[in-house]
Amino acid sequence: MARVPDLSIVIPAYNEESRLEATVRDVVDYCRNGSRSFEVIVVDDGSHDGTTLIGRLLVEKFSELRLIRLAANHGKGYAVRTGIVNALGRTILFADADGATPISEIERLESALKAGADIAVGSRARPARGVQVQAKLYRHLMGRTFHFLVERLADSGVKDTQCGFKLFHARAAQDLFSRMRMNGFSFDVEVLVMARQRGYRVIEVPVNWTHQAGSKVRLTLDSLRMAADLVRIRAHCLSGEYEVPHLAPWSHLEVGSKVS
Repeated sequence: MARVPDLSIVIPAYNEESRLEATVRDVVDYCRNGSRSFEVIVVDDGSHDGTTLIGRLLVEKFSELRLIRLAANHGKGYAVRTGIVNALGRTILFADADGATPISEIERLESALKAGADIAVGSRARPARGVQVQAKLYRHLMGRTFHFLVERLADSGVKDTQCGFKLFHARAAQDLFSRMRMNGFSFDVEVLVMARQRGYRVIEVPVNWTHQAGSKVRLTLDSLRMAADLVRIRAHCLSGEYEVPHLAPWSHLEVGSKVS
């Protein structure tokens, strides 16, 4: 029987041909150097550039890597959920393909889990000694505006819901992501709202973060969509819809071909 890895790292990727290889190499090198038992799952969210080819080449180089190719673009939330419900690790991290948060920051999140958290959320909004956040002004203002809306419509109890660096005990991840409805960028809020509703302990952890060019967020359109999603999340909470799983935990949610 194959050994269950201690850690699964899920990386959603949409048109990331210029950044994916460097990020995957950093992750694999870090985990190997630390003698970790791990797997990396790259979920190609229907990319139409060279992301798929790069992913396949990386699978040939790194035995710890799995590639899931979705036949069409469904959104970041869908891609992350696909990776998580296919993950085998005892803990599961999802990290953005741009590498804005160095993989070594996982140590801060792991300390939070050891202290009793079910979920550790990387945060750019919690100041701490030795932590630097290098963000563009427009991203900072957009984040603060979105947080204002989150507090009013779907309070998650977290200051920075959108940092793409979150670590879960597998039990919590499988439970929450099996109940997700949001496929786009608002999935972070939905998961954290459900976590609070379902009694999981969430700790927000300051992490180093550096803005990377090439963001997939379309400022006006995606901001409007995310605001509308917050209303939907609140409605789902009030209706009790999150009490019923939307997808069976540990099921295989793949609509394309899996390369391994």
